[in-house]
Order: sequence, then C-alpha cells, then structure tokens
Amino acid sequence: MTAFISKMIALFMSIIAFFTVAIQFVNKQEAAPTEPAETETAEPQPTEPQPGSEAWIQAEAQKLYDDMTLRERVGQLFCVAPEALQVKDGVSYSSTVWNDAMDEVMADYPAGGIIFFGANVENPSQLTALTERVHASYAITPMIAIDEEGGRVARIGRNTNFDVPRFDSMEAVGDTGDPQNAYDAGVAIGTYLAGYGIDIDFAPVADVNTNPSNIVIGDRAFGSDPELVADMVTAAVEGFHEVGIITSLKHFPGHGDTTGDTHDGYVAVTKEWEELKSCELIPFLAAMDSTDMIMAAHITLPNITSDGLPASLSYEMLTEKLRGELGYDGLIATDSLSMGAIVNTYGSAESAKTAFLAGADLLLMPRDYIDAFDGMVQAVESGEITGQRLEESVLRILQLKLRYEIITPEAE
Repeated sequence: MTAFISKMIALFMSIIAFFTVAIQFVNKQEAAPTEPAETETAEPQPTEPQPGSEAWIQAEAQKLYDDMTLRERVGQLFCVAPEALQVKDGVSYSSTVWNDAMDEVMADYPAGGIIFFGANVENPSQLTALTERVHASYAITPMIAIDEEGGRVARIGRNTNFDVPRFDSMEAVGDTGDPQNAYDAGVAIGTYLAGYGIDIDFAPVADVNTNPSNIVIGDRAFGSDPELVADMVTAAVEGFHEVGIITSLKHFPGHGDTTGDTHDGYVAVTKEWEELKSCELIPFLAAMDSTDMIMAAHITLPNITSDGLPASLSYEMLTEKLRGELGYDGLIATDSLSMGAIVNTYGSAESAKTAFLAGADLLLMPRDYIDAFDGMVQAVESGEITGQRLEESVLRILQLKLRYEIITPEAE
C-alpha cells in the first residue's frame, strides 16, 4: 500500500512538472517579439543636382538646347566680329558701338560669340559700354572673346588709352624660367579682361618656337624648349582661370616649326606624328585637361593626314588624332576662317561645314558669316549634318557658358 501511494505521488509530481514547463514555454512564445509584416519599400526619390555642379550644368544645358530653334542652335557655333553684323551693300565696316542694325542681323543670325579686335576697342568707357550692351541684349547671351596674349598681340594692352599691365612678350616671360611669372601674367591680363566684360581670351600660345625663320609665332611663344613651354602654358591657364577667364590653347597641332603665315595662304609642316608628339604636342598634352578650349591651326600636315586639308578642316586631325588618340573631350575652335589658308581655296559655307564635320565646335570668323550660317542650316536640314552631331557641339558651348555664368537659367 505504501509503495502504491509513493508511485501515485511521483506520478502526480511529474504531471505538475510537465504542466509547469508547458506554461513557461507558452509564456515565452507570447512574450517573443513578432516579425514585422513585410511592406513594400518606396523607391528612392532622385535628388536634384546641386546648382553649379557638372550634373546640374549638363541638365540645364540640355533644357536650353531642347527649347532652342534650329537657327538658335546653329548660331551658337559661330564667333564673329562686330563687322560681320554690319554688312551694307556687301561691304562691312568697323564699329566701336553696338547698334540697332546689328540687333536686326542677330535676330535672324544669332551668333553665339562675338570677338573684338583693335578696331573695336577705343577706350575703357567705350569698351565697357560695348560689352555690357552685348551681354544684355540677347536671350542666349553671346560669349565675348579677344586675342590678348601679351606682347605684340594685345588688342587692349597695345592701346595707350588703357592703363593696364603690359608685357614685352611671352618669350620674355619664358626666359625667366619660372612658371610663376606665366601664372602672374595670366592673372594680370585676365583681371583687366574680366573688368571690361571679356569672357574668352584666345590664349595662351602653346606653340614651341623651334624655327628661327618663323614669321608668325616667334616671341609670341614662351620659348623653344617644349617642356619649358608646357610648364609656362599650364601655369598661364591656371592664372586666367583664377580670375574667371576662359582659355584656348593655340595653335594645334603646333605652328612653331613653320616659315609661312596661314594669314596669307597655304602652310605645311612636314613632320610626322611621332615627331610632333616629341616636341610640338607636349604643351598641348600638358594643359589639355585644364584648358577650356583648343584652337586648331590652318597648317597642313602631309606626312600625318591623307586628306590634304588644313588641320582645322581635317577629320583625321581633329577627331581621329585630337579627340581619339589624345583623348581630348573639351571644346575645339577653329582659327579664323577668314585667313588666307582658308579663303584662298574654300568658300565660307564650305569651310564652316567641313570644319564642323571634322570635329570643330566653335567656328571662328568665316569671311561671309551670312553665307556660312545659311550653309550650316541647309546642311542640318538636308541631313548632311546630323542632329546628334549638332547637339554634341552646341551642348559643349552651352555648358561652357553655364560653367562661367555667362548664361544662367534664371536669366534665360
């Protein structure tokens, strides 16, 4: 009997223990956190690019381009002198004042850039009024350019009505051997250009003056040593940029080893490509990533290109060599299309189209602006120039204008 009672007590205790464990387990399960229900996550909203950033500049340039007419787009490709807009009975004339007649021409032929020469520069108050008038008169503000190298090519610096720093030559700056002096020259020249409302200086000269018989470059170059010239050019670009001036290296692929002048007619450089890379191209390569623009020369290179064209009109030179092999993706400008090396052989519309199809973005000073403009419009309308090719160059120009605040979205 006692044994039976003991077994029953043990069984009862086991049952109590079982239920105790079970209750504890249930309590733990109820206390355990539940997994949150799966919900759809919202797609991250795209953020607007910061004003002034490259993404913002590209987006704003695209908006501007999309809103432009064909003629406005084509016009952005041209940089012309005021005389091109004052044609009367086939004769153009110089001007120091922007007038209503020029506005009328710009309404139909809206140039993207205006370049001033000595004939357009009279005194400080006149120049300031002229640049302010140009900048304020048009929906897509034109860039204002000048050749102000320092030395013998200086439209303002050689005018005694202006109290500005003056330089004997860039060769004299190069002779110091100190790139700081080239930087200082860029700051000094750029400061007074900016003060008078100039946006672009077609400088510095990146040519290596290796030919003592050179009649067009000479002391405009920093010197005959390509490494020295490279250091000077790079420093000068930094100086111009410090004060907000757009730069253009010139004259690609190098005008230093010539005896002829492309202002007058045909000029050839007989060097091969590897020879240029070991000398003339060194300054261009050194400053290629920092400059805003490279100006193509009208020199012909028979041992490099097979097309027989001046570099400024050569697809082989501008697209295959400069953009392709050398990797340059900035803006390409032609030298003046009114120079003898061009006009002695090509018409205005022909040279503009050929240069553009070769890879140039900015077409500088065709002899007959109206003819060149009409030819470009017709080439786009006919499909000779594709919409994609036009957009590519116009966007480069609009982006440059936005980058330097020549145009702003608010103003447009």
